Amino acid sequence: MSDDAVAQESADENFDIEGDCVTQEDVVEDGLGAPDLRSALEALLLVADEPMTTSNLATLTRTPEEHIVTTLRDLSNEYTEQGRGFDLKEIAGGWRFWTRADCAGVVERFVLDGQHARLTQAALETLAVVAYRQPVTRSRISAIRGVNVDSVVRNLVARGLIEEVGHDHETGAHLYKTTTYFLERLGLKSLEDLPPIAEHLPMPDNVEAVLDLANG
Repeated sequence: MSDDAVAQESADENFDIEGDCVTQEDVVEDGLGAPDLRSALEALLLVADEPMTTSNLATLTRTPEEHIVTTLRDLSNEYTEQGRGFDLKEIAGGWRFWTRADCAGVVERFVLDGQHARLTQAALETLAVVAYRQPVTRSRISAIRGVNVDSVVRNLVARGLIEEVGHDHETGAHLYKTTTYFLERLGLKSLEDLPPIAEHLPMPDNVEAVLDLANG
């Protein structure tokens, strides 16, 4: 193929069928699944159960690992400069969000106040999933409920209703189960005394199959 033909073919690849110019940035962002790399990383870190490694983030965003490291450090510096209530830290071989130390007072007040408050609908639903599917990871609870449950799980742990019990052998994520305090509060001798779930949910008789599907 002549040099002119190669140049023409390369030029053709930069135009779509309607003749609009398509840049390399457009191609990258098209496969990213987010407006840009910064927002993609923030979204992934927000829903992650555990610290995420740069290699995992690079794979999920289809971005070179060195770009991931640079962007994470930029985000962390930006949060610090802006005095945000959260920080982005590298810990245990990965990155995750943390509340800042100077916000410990208000966070502690929230957790302690929550111990004396009635459980929210979200907390009750999450607690039910743990009770019937235990041991279970936060990601699987999220899959069943269809929403992020990180804060709800932390609240239930703080109130002594659920606790960590090892790690999932495939993902390494924390597994959660109900506590003896949970049984005491419900007046149950054991988990075997829990009522059949199908009798108490407005769902079809194959509810277990539905949950298994959502559970992956």
